[in-house]
Amino acid sequence: MVTAAKPTSTPVSPPSKPQSMGTAMPYETRTALHLKGLVPSAVENFAAQDARAYEQLKNKGSDLEKYIFLSWLRNTNLNLFYRLVLSHLKEIAPIIYTPTVGQACQEFSHIYPFLAPPSAVDGLYIPLNEVDSIDEIIENYRASIPEGCKPETTVITDGSRILGLGDLGMNGMGIPVGKLQLYVAAAGLDPTRCLPIVLDFGTDNAKYLEDPLYLGIRQKRPDDKEFYAATEKVLNGLTAAFPGIFIQFEDFNTPHAFGLLEQWRHRTLCFNDDIQGTGSVILAGFISAIKLAGIPAQDQRVLFVGAGSAGVGVAKQLVDYLIIEHNIPEKQAKAMFWFVDSRGIITANRGDTLADHKVYFAREDNGDTQCKDLDEALEYVKPTALIGLSTIYKAFNEKILTRMNEINSQARPIIFPLSNPQTKAECTFEEAMRFTNNRVLFASGTAFPSYTIPGTDDTRVPGQGNNMYVFPPIGLGAKLARPTKITDSMIFAVSKALSNTLSDEEIARGELYPRIERIRETSAQVAAAFIHQAVREGTAQDQYWIDLVNANPALSATSDTPDGTYSQAILDEVKSSMWAPAES
Repeated sequence: MVTAAKPTSTPVSPPSKPQSMGTAMPYETRTALHLKGLVPSAVENFAAQDARAYEQLKNKGSDLEKYIFLSWLRNTNLNLFYRLVLSHLKEIAPIIYTPTVGQACQEFSHIYPFLAPPSAVDGLYIPLNEVDSIDEIIENYRASIPEGCKPETTVITDGSRILGLGDLGMNGMGIPVGKLQLYVAAAGLDPTRCLPIVLDFGTDNAKYLEDPLYLGIRQKRPDDKEFYAATEKVLNGLTAAFPGIFIQFEDFNTPHAFGLLEQWRHRTLCFNDDIQGTGSVILAGFISAIKLAGIPAQDQRVLFVGAGSAGVGVAKQLVDYLIIEHNIPEKQAKAMFWFVDSRGIITANRGDTLADHKVYFAREDNGDTQCKDLDEALEYVKPTALIGLSTIYKAFNEKILTRMNEINSQARPIIFPLSNPQTKAECTFEEAMRFTNNRVLFASGTAFPSYTIPGTDDTRVPGQGNNMYVFPPIGLGAKLARPTKITDSMIFAVSKALSNTLSDEEIARGELYPRIERIRETSAQVAAAFIHQAVREGTAQDQYWIDLVNANPALSATSDTPDGTYSQAILDEVKSSMWAPAES
């Protein structure tokens, strides 16, 4: 069999443009550009540049100032920026994304001029009244980027539901920018082929409509008919201009998040991180937690607090896991889940009209019982796992956490406060540890510090159910294998692969996710599993990767169940395809 040639788009470090090399610019280049005498005479190596940049970062007085500094650095010296990020990922990830990106979005219109030089193009801003000019907008973008740097990955939002902060309008642009930085840092996507997009479709937030410095259009959001017609024009223009582009929908309000995914998932290569990504990463943590909890999977009772797109998306993936992995019938698996929203436990006979996405999990076995809040729901359900996607700060208070510990006295309670940012988190790691006598199996949506058990030298590291464990390798795998679509079984394989990346030491410590410092390694493993699954399903289109997988099958290649396995040959090839910043 003749193996297809390897695609030529494998990312490599882009050549350092003279104007972005800074103090590392060689003498001969300075002479050729007539810069002699116009810059300091020293020619530094990259290590000196890195040290200076890190010194400046540490000297900033607040996280927002650090965010602004890093944004400017990224837009002026790409290689230096990513060297800094990769050298200090655990420290910098919370600056370029959650939780700091939440504040940056809230202040975006006020800090925008200071994030990049005036000539830098950092994405597309598409106003509602300009969607008919989408082709012109795209051509303007083409003219602004280096020849040959066609975007391969885009993150697109309309700013209508940013983290747990609500409708931020055009200010939501900070989210696509931040997500794409994580694609690059975590999975080695080529930063010159990443495109952040905000759909500036107005805002219903009076604060921004009345803010004299707000940079978005000043009007209320459109109705559904106009919204979907406008997004259709944008996405048609985008996919026509850049065939095969991988689209990540991000932070749309719940009905539109489900609606866009349903409309587009079988038409183009797309993915919704709030629904599929959150579900995938929490499933991976849940798989790890079940192994440690002391209660069999079929006996779990899972109570969700918050019933938006993320919560329902997570629960549906947990149901699929129980069906596929543990052979539990769907009806029985679904009955293991309860949801609490602002009106209490969601039941079919509660007396209100349920949103479409809530209907699947509405209880029909409650008789006349209605629980109006979390306290009552906790006593009624007696859950083994408590998962928060409510954006209600301190919803898991001392009383709730203590009661969860009492209910699960014979096992370890699973507690996942997943809301972002920290100001919306249901509880902290320290609180969960203190009020469960240090027995909790914990994962959060935002970063929390380690906790040392008082009177001991035992320091525990909190699990962070951060989507950056899954969306970057999904994007990398999609770019390489070019599947026709992202299927639920591919997402399931990603969850399994992520749960399999835990080291023996991490498992022994009761940790549910790999250490963030290993994320480039784990991303390669997860992407390799994704590619194997895409080829197994027959959706992969890149012949090179199809041939490579067929020649190097995973050990479980004959299994019909997605299990997240991969071959060493695919892993090695994935690693060689990951972009890295210039080191010398």
